[in-house]
Amino acid sequence: MGRARRSTAADPGDQAVTTTARPLHDPLAPPLPGATTEVKTTTCYMCACRCGIRVHLRDAGDGNGPQVRYIEGNPEHPLNKGILCAKGSSGIMKQYSPARLTHPLRRKPGTERGAGQYEPISWDETFELLAQRLGHLRATDPKKFALFTGRDQMQALTGLFARQFGTPNYAAHGGFCSVNMAAGMIYTIGGSFWEFGGPDLDRAKLFVMIGTAEDHHSNPMKASLSKFKRDGGRFIAINPIRTGYAAIADEWIPIRPGTDGALFMAIIHELIAQGLYDRPFVSRYTNGGQLVNQDEASDEFGLMLRNPDGEIHNPLRPHNFFWWDRHTDAPVADHADGTDPRLFGSFTMPDGPLKGTPVKPAFQLLEERVRDCTPEWAEGITGIPAARIRALAHEMGITARDQKVELPIPWTDWWGQEHKSVTGNPVAFHAMRGLAAHSNGFQTIRALAIVMSLLGTIDRPGGFRHKAPYPRAVPPNARPPKGPQSVKPNTPLDAPPLGWPETPEDLFVDDAGEAVRIDKGFSWEYPLSAHGLMHNVITNAWRGDPYPIDTLMLFMANMAWNSSMNTSEVRKMLADKGPDGGYKIPFVVVCDTFQSETTGFADLILPDTTYLERHDVMSMLDRPISEFDGPCDSVRVPVLPPLGQCKPFQEVLVELASRLKLPAFTTAEGGRKYADYPDFIVRYETAPGSGIGFLTGWRGEDGSKSLRGEPNPKQWEMYAANNCVHHHTMPPEIRYMRNWNKGYMQWAQANGLRRDNDPITIHLYSEFVQRFRLAAQGKGEGRKPPERLRERIAQYFDPLPFWYPALEVQSSDRAAFPLAAVTQRPMAMYHAWDSQNAWLRQIHAHNFLVVNTKTALAAGIADGAWMWVESQWGKVRCLCRHSEAVEPGTVWTWNAIGKAKGAWALSGDANESEKGFLLNHLISEELPPGADGRRMSNSDPITGQAGWYDVRVRIRPAAADEPAHSFPQFDAMPALPGTSPPPRWRAWFAGAPKQGDAS
Repeated sequence: MGRARRSTAADPGDQAVTTTARPLHDPLAPPLPGATTEVKTTTCYMCACRCGIRVHLRDAGDGNGPQVRYIEGNPEHPLNKGILCAKGSSGIMKQYSPARLTHPLRRKPGTERGAGQYEPISWDETFELLAQRLGHLRATDPKKFALFTGRDQMQALTGLFARQFGTPNYAAHGGFCSVNMAAGMIYTIGGSFWEFGGPDLDRAKLFVMIGTAEDHHSNPMKASLSKFKRDGGRFIAINPIRTGYAAIADEWIPIRPGTDGALFMAIIHELIAQGLYDRPFVSRYTNGGQLVNQDEASDEFGLMLRNPDGEIHNPLRPHNFFWWDRHTDAPVADHADGTDPRLFGSFTMPDGPLKGTPVKPAFQLLEERVRDCTPEWAEGITGIPAARIRALAHEMGITARDQKVELPIPWTDWWGQEHKSVTGNPVAFHAMRGLAAHSNGFQTIRALAIVMSLLGTIDRPGGFRHKAPYPRAVPPNARPPKGPQSVKPNTPLDAPPLGWPETPEDLFVDDAGEAVRIDKGFSWEYPLSAHGLMHNVITNAWRGDPYPIDTLMLFMANMAWNSSMNTSEVRKMLADKGPDGGYKIPFVVVCDTFQSETTGFADLILPDTTYLERHDVMSMLDRPISEFDGPCDSVRVPVLPPLGQCKPFQEVLVELASRLKLPAFTTAEGGRKYADYPDFIVRYETAPGSGIGFLTGWRGEDGSKSLRGEPNPKQWEMYAANNCVHHHTMPPEIRYMRNWNKGYMQWAQANGLRRDNDPITIHLYSEFVQRFRLAAQGKGEGRKPPERLRERIAQYFDPLPFWYPALEVQSSDRAAFPLAAVTQRPMAMYHAWDSQNAWLRQIHAHNFLVVNTKTALAAGIADGAWMWVESQWGKVRCLCRHSEAVEPGTVWTWNAIGKAKGAWALSGDANESEKGFLLNHLISEELPPGADGRRMSNSDPITGQAGWYDVRVRIRPAAADEPAHSFPQFDAMPALPGTSPPPRWRAWFAGAPKQGDAS
């Protein structure tokens, strides 16, 4: 080895190193006069994980105020317990980003949208302009105002604002993220992965992760996986790509994108055929034993048979179902004492008003559905060898059956049966957007939830466990508005803008069965669209389908770049004008913290704060950070003052709501009800005197109550004094089996987590889905779909899961476009905002298209070479990276790293715009026109989930004489007033920030 060498300025090649007599800052020197340091706690927002952090501040005493010097994980926080990732640590670079917006900006009169020409205006002018424009819309036609938000984590507030305004045109990010995951699981087991449930890796023996990128639940998942593997657990990753978590898996099983549903169907086939399902669990806790009407002539064909003399208990969720008792070989009320249902067979009702009705248990119908879904069948779809599928199902079943966990915790189920202990089948799963972002995702996730249920893993030790406020009814009780009559001038909507339809009567359609919402959510086109279709808003508004709108407000949604499925065309739509010379979307308001690609298309820009400058809530009314052992919510509190004229969007909404005199924000006398957003959070109650508000901690006048209680004027201070988090620990006897735990049901109802007090049965068979199919088939009374949609509804609204190729795949020439293309978010970045972060850019300065080595070489593309990627919608030029860690029929890239030139205050020659690229240019938000010329959304026909991962592509090498930069390119965005020029470097000397300019 060579010896270490002291660098000097004379060393060749080391000209940047300067030798001085002493360091620039002596750490042993006394502090500067007036300098102070302080540590404050708050909650991170560098991803959706929401870890607790400690922010170290230093005030150099120079009159510039405190500066962030260091961010670390908070060891006293229950979520991350001190762990912090690269994203969280680099929040300091987000705070001091040169792309920060600092003033409200108005597009200069006479300039074109997209040209980036703006002038500062005051907040008073801003609020006056908005209040006048929105006030007119509310008084005339509220639906002409549309509010759509990105990953904001405050949908309870934004949804309340939309409802009070009276517009149905509201949604957040879920429709283009993972609504299939939420809906597919919630309509099956009453809960879902991510905020509302997850794998119990403390007690699991086998963990199967499917379609999960490394940004979801990042720090807790890393810690749990580390402990799980040290404890001897076996980890299997099923994914087209081996990155992130999958890199440490004991086994990686590559699968073709969009085929996971076929794998699950084959696993269900094997579990049933081999008897490896948990029969006692299936019999008692699912609807597998309930009898299903098999009279095809009946208007109730395919629905559960109801006992007219049975106990209804809950009129909204009747319990008067039948079992066919295997002891007496006769129909009985389900869960009757001493009975046990047959799961297989065909029967005829012997007497009473249902005499002669042919019936089958739902489990029998499930067995029939998967009878031909053999591993050999699935191999041809998934690319996974049949023997491996068979062995995987066997391993799951044997682990669940033979390695049971038992905890000495007595509990009582809802039917009164006492259990001496809690038992569990230690097979855990985790899945996310890789399953959800396909137009077959709802049925795929239903199939996964059924696999988990057959193994008996739901809310049991070592399996899937709920997190408060879930489990909830299947489906939850919130319903969207039911028709145009719900939208009235100067009147709040009569229902929340988003919800969970149970029957066709719950759809938001007019008398002709057509959509009322601008995104066509909750219509016959996408009936169960619980999170809306944000990806179709701009296209529909531009087209005027089903009607034109006036004002579109976007918050934290980069719809002119990475949040659009059709980036190049959407940018044109935002700037397109009608025959009258006016913009087809007349007024666009964008609220963001940074100069994104979308701010250039705004007529009005509202500068948001960073997460270190504002109050925020991770609320039980929205998306809390609950733990398995009880409800947990958290807050953010300002650790720094807002930069310039920045104002939190929450504050903007409260101010606008007060000026517009929305009822929930106004006193009985018509005056302003809340001083500001913190005051709103403290004093708002879901109903007068309910004691339920946004936060569960330190309620009551003296802060002594938990979960519910009177408003506490010092609630924010108490959160701040307690690491900004409140964790209520439930008694052990109500922590498990919560779908059926009598004690939990009573506790949840008493504390406002559930409206009802009855069991939440697992729906192996979904009669809610079947009701929509019956309507499409013309059966029964009530709403029917338009004729053009009947076949579509009848095909996809199947009460049992089935696999079908994604809709875009069905409309693609697979010979011409043989490869599947998908994106992931890297572990070091989250959405667009992180890929402009000075520290994180050093990890991912630009992205490649990752291609299996054999696939790339067969196409003549070298590692690191420029290449073309083409779909039926467009093409991009990018750099190729060879890898063995990708399934041969798949190509992929990191999302949101490629930038438009000049955006995010990056220099004109930044790698993000010169070498980085966006796969979205190859995707479309709509499918090719049908036979009638109409274009449907490129989305799941059940939920409206965006089919991000369904695009088919082909690859070829770029020519040697082509430009060595990515394609497409756009005109550089000019800097906005109030933003800073991009610095060449940034550092701290003697506690004060210094930076060098681009020169």
